[in-house]
Amino acid sequence: MSIQFNKWLFWNLLAVAVFASWYWLPNHGFWLDIDQSFFYYFNNKIGNSAAWVNTIAIANNRAFDGVALLAMGTVYYSYYRGAAPERKRQLLIIGLIMLLTAVGLNQLGRMIPVERPSPTLTFDNIYRLTELAGFKTKDSSGDSFPGDHGLMLMIFTAFAWRFLSWKAGLWGCVFVVLFSAPRVMAGAHWWSDIYVGALSVACFGMAWLMHSGFYELLITWFDRHLPRLSRKTR
Repeated sequence: MSIQFNKWLFWNLLAVAVFASWYWLPNHGFWLDIDQSFFYYFNNKIGNSAAWVNTIAIANNRAFDGVALLAMGTVYYSYYRGAAPERKRQLLIIGLIMLLTAVGLNQLGRMIPVERPSPTLTFDNIYRLTELAGFKTKDSSGDSFPGDHGLMLMIFTAFAWRFLSWKAGLWGCVFVVLFSAPRVMAGAHWWSDIYVGALSVACFGMAWLMHSGFYELLITWFDRHLPRLSRKTR
């Protein structure tokens, strides 16, 4: 096992510092000011523009989640398509491990002793996307911390940066901002649900999994135990 101690320490300290600055400050300190600024800015736009209502409502429909999956899948497949057979096998294994990691870290996030309703369930006299849009959408969550969409996107970003390339990692960063934004714009999530909650869980979990040598062992284990597809030659 190759332990990358400096990276492990950095991401752990970042996770603890970000989460502690939100969790221990009275009323979440300066984070609440940021959260309120984002919420009221976008909520006022919902009340003033029918076009904005429809755009954000579409982006918060469950079907739109497929766009994020398609974007991540396209980036991943672009590296898989031209790879050598052994590299393709490795990428399939990494993809499987990524899915298992997403499930595991999502459960870890649910273990955080915080139950926080979304802004739309916290503030009075606000505009509700579900009341203004003419079709099914989402604008609230009874427990929005940490942001699960943001967490999944951050996990993909970490894998892309580590196992694909820095360019793929940059695409992942773009996806984090782009595809987590609709939940914040609709008031279904606080800004800090993403950039405190999801970020701290992702940094903590990925530090232990990626920089402890565990993933290398896991990739080797899957490579030994998963069947190989052989092509018959004529």
